[in-house]
Amino acid sequence: MPGFLYYLLIPISLLAVLAVLGTGIYAMFKGGDFNKKYSNKLMRLRITLQFIAIVIIMSALYFSTSS
Repeated sequence: MPGFLYYLLIPISLLAVLAVLGTGIYAMFKGGDFNKKYSNKLMRLRITLQFIAIVIIMSALYFSTSS
């Protein structure tokens, strides 16, 4: 199970955080209607995805050391 967590879930979760962060930063720099409509939602989604990524990483560490 830890191999699955290390090699699949961790990179996917980190890439999801990076994608949402990049989209949010791009929206803030560009401005306009997209920024007004989605900027706050994107940053809240980033926080949620960061929490999920931390839970996945901590679970992988726990399961790799508890063997």
